[in-house]
Amino acid sequence: MNSQVAEREMTSMTSQRTGQPVTRNEQVGHDLSVRVRDLSLWYGEHQALHNVNIDIYQKNVTALIGPSGCGKSTFLRCLNRMNDLIRNVRIQGRVEMDGRDVNEPKMDEVALRRRVGMVFQKPNPFPKSIFENVAYAPRMHDLVSRKADQDELVERSLRDAGLWEEVKDKLHQPGTSLSGGQQQRLCIARAIAVQPDVILMDEPTSALDPISTATIEDLMDKLKKQFTIVTVTHNMQQAARVADYTAFFHLGEIIEYNDTKTMFSNPHTKKAEDYITGRFG
Repeated sequence: MNSQVAEREMTSMTSQRTGQPVTRNEQVGHDLSVRVRDLSLWYGEHQALHNVNIDIYQKNVTALIGPSGCGKSTFLRCLNRMNDLIRNVRIQGRVEMDGRDVNEPKMDEVALRRRVGMVFQKPNPFPKSIFENVAYAPRMHDLVSRKADQDELVERSLRDAGLWEEVKDKLHQPGTSLSGGQQQRLCIARAIAVQPDVILMDEPTSALDPISTATIEDLMDKLKKQFTIVTVTHNMQQAARVADYTAFFHLGEIIEYNDTKTMFSNPHTKKAEDYITGRFG
């Protein structure tokens, strides 16, 4: 049995075991980026995630949808161990990158968070210049040292974030002086400057106006050529526009996970159909 057939059968078996439809679009053949198996999480006595199983594929946008409080952001934070910063959190199960569980004791959390960047709901630029917002982390990770290399990296990151033309003449002004949409793109530039494999976005456009939202959505479509993107959104139209795959969360479980076209045109579960069509949530 070759590896592709084995992967298809494993995906099918996992999907059947968890009650989800087969999650991979076989015509596309994407490589695996993150594999999550039997992931559960508790905040103290409250269980927020229940046996989550999902495969996230490289250089795609995966959207996480579902009602408020259903575990989407909690799950997102599991991918780069940001839940470690919260007291009384307990985790079971595996979150694998390159076959290694990110929760294993020997995992370097700083190195993990360089590989798995984060863009938050509210733009949070550092209280530094636009230039330093982008250059600071790569310098701390020893990715660049010479001034010329820093200049090149800052320009490339700002270009990739669609911000260079707007800020190239004011790189030494505070990042906080930018508009909300520009600040969010600066945060994206900051995330991609350290050359991550995965970018996590927790409702990145919910605080933005429609024009800035459209700009970020266009940017996500361009960035997925280089990075794997996992985004939380409450906007069904946005998920349909930007995502290649969509996972529907409800009460800490993944009820359905499929390629987005199938999810929105022919959902396999009544709960997913009711949520997508606005009957609840």
